[in-house]
Amino acid sequence: MAQNVNFQRSVESVKGGQEPALAARELLRELTDEEKLSLLQGDPSFWEGLYKLYAGYYLLNPYVHGEVKRLGIPGIRFSDGPRGININKATAFPVSMARGATWDPSLEEQVGHVIGLEGRAYKANTVGSVSINLPRHPAWGRAQETYSEDPLLLGEFGAAHVRGLKPNVMPCVKHLALNSMETARFRVNVTVDEAALHEVYLPHFRRVVEEGAPIIMSAYNSVNGEWASENKHLMTDILRNQWGFQGIVISDWVYGVHDGVKSIKAGLDIEAPFQNLRAASVRPALESGELSWTEIDQAAHRILTTQLLHYARRNPEEPTTDMVFNQRARELAREVASKSVVLLKNTPVNAEKLLPLPERIESLAIIGRLATSRHTGDRASSLVTCPKVISPYDGIRMALPHVKLLLSDSDDEEAAGDAATKADAVVLIVGYDGEDEGEFLRPSKDTDPIAQALLPAPDNSYWSRRVQAARKAAVSESTSTPGEPEGLKSRPTGGDRRSVRLRDEDVRLIHAVATVNPRVIVSVVTGGAIIAEEWRFKVPALLVSWYNGCQGGRALADVLTGAVNPSGHLPWSMPRSEADLPAFDPDANEITYTKWVGQRLLDRRGVTAAYPLGFGLSYTQFAVARAVIGGAHTKGIRLQVQVQNTGERAGRCVVQVYGRPQFRTKADDFPTRVLAGFQAVELRAHETKSIEVVAAFAPFQRWVKGNLVWDVTQVDLEVGQFAGDCDAVSVVYRPSRSRM
Repeated sequence: MAQNVNFQRSVESVKGGQEPALAARELLRELTDEEKLSLLQGDPSFWEGLYKLYAGYYLLNPYVHGEVKRLGIPGIRFSDGPRGININKATAFPVSMARGATWDPSLEEQVGHVIGLEGRAYKANTVGSVSINLPRHPAWGRAQETYSEDPLLLGEFGAAHVRGLKPNVMPCVKHLALNSMETARFRVNVTVDEAALHEVYLPHFRRVVEEGAPIIMSAYNSVNGEWASENKHLMTDILRNQWGFQGIVISDWVYGVHDGVKSIKAGLDIEAPFQNLRAASVRPALESGELSWTEIDQAAHRILTTQLLHYARRNPEEPTTDMVFNQRARELAREVASKSVVLLKNTPVNAEKLLPLPERIESLAIIGRLATSRHTGDRASSLVTCPKVISPYDGIRMALPHVKLLLSDSDDEEAAGDAATKADAVVLIVGYDGEDEGEFLRPSKDTDPIAQALLPAPDNSYWSRRVQAARKAAVSESTSTPGEPEGLKSRPTGGDRRSVRLRDEDVRLIHAVATVNPRVIVSVVTGGAIIAEEWRFKVPALLVSWYNGCQGGRALADVLTGAVNPSGHLPWSMPRSEADLPAFDPDANEITYTKWVGQRLLDRRGVTAAYPLGFGLSYTQFAVARAVIGGAHTKGIRLQVQVQNTGERAGRCVVQVYGRPQFRTKADDFPTRVLAGFQAVELRAHETKSIEVVAAFAPFQRWVKGNLVWDVTQVDLEVGQFAGDCDAVSVVYRPSRSRM
């Protein structure tokens, strides 16, 4: 076949003004049938890919799908995220939930840009770091990988991350849809009505599609009885037909496709990451007429068009590996980590607030098993191998070189009490690590027989024999899971938290230390919300320090010493009781999702949060002095807001706008209050600024008779600093007409 057209020539044609779809059509004509089919799956055979996965090959190289060397088609070259690139060594940023706590999408865009640069430097052209599933319950094992419990915050941060990645790599958004259970993720069926789906669980996906996200990953779970990877309603009816998405839909890894033929007909373009079900079923389906070449061409055309668009528009400058974990990346990681720390409590002790630590302090106890931890979060697909990670103890030691530090980095209550007794104050690091929560990695034949049945039977191929040999060797070494390959031995099983309270050992440490020293600062390492009622009144200072990346220890020290004024705000609400959360069974095979999660559920029940959505203290004080409705805006209500720093030091205020809508028709099933907008502003001591904040229309849309509609007659806007802020300024908005 003559090569009048190849990938690079097609890219140049697109740069010269040719329509990408037309260029892709011309390129598609050059492919053989086998090359077309190869676009629709991972490149390695199943056993070759599995062996390389076990052997650590993909810790150093991207996963490749649909490379056609004859025509120079690069294929989808995938690295995972979302706190950094997970191939080779890279910068470990704070987890997504920590970044959501900054309430600063512009900062998130910078994070995305660095992740994109580092991924491209390692020859990836696609990064799966846009993780935006809504955490229905804080026990979800991967809550740390997403940004917030609120659809608006999720959507704006996801869109910012897409913008950051796009100059260098294709952003991949995860996971469509309703993927917020971990232990049962390979089998659970989520039942949801259309109103909850479109008002709560999909708006953030629509937002990133509007931002130009080119690749969407399907989820493992099923939705209303149909596996997500074969769910035509999600992938075709909604994603493509309603939202106009023209990019690629790729499956989740290994267990993500249940029917190779049905997945193509439903709109799934690529089976990832290896050849499996499609390799066995597509050819026979084409021969029988169950599947047509037109359907193959449609998927192949989307795959080629998406790649051509990216390569025609990406930054022409090729990054080098010396840009990885460079000074700018480390500085950004520290800035994000510092801005993410949420101060929840800072009660005076002997008429003096505990934070920031006084300059005269002579001794400080650093207590807790996580005090010297260098873990930056989950240790599965989001694992980042970072060249250097600063632990809390290391960060404090560097910030306070002349202060005597007493370290007790275990659960030993006696040792903790002894250190606390000898210190002027105590920093107690509590919370979770990868052993307590994270991505679930090990479906078994007992709990997940359907998932296990998706794997092909071993054959006599070279790669299959190598995998079987590795399994036998693993059994002989008595690993935790019989047959578990060598490359995965050190990784935790993962799964959902079994409790949203701290470990019993942490609670006992808090009580033991608070008994002997009144000056206790508790720092919680977490991704999702916790319940702290049995101990939070025992300590004067409390903050959330997250899985905070490679510079997390420095960031914690920055906040403790006052080098940085804390400005993080909770991206979720913190309940007082398990009764204030949706029902949750991590082992469930069936579950129903409703609209009522997080702050929306608390508001519906009239329950006061321990700390509401958006809450966060500072070492200064702010006031929203005035808010008025400004001119027209295409996507929302334009507000001019006057903000004052009434305190004695500079700080960053996050202005938040919540709306209480009224509708033309009865709407008992709509939240009483929703987040509609936010904007951060830096203010010097005693400074006043006027800023613009846009309250978006989208959060007030309702699903009525098969459509999202705007039938609002009035919105009572609350302009403050957190949900339910009693000092918020009230503004009434009455639209001149309904919006559809």
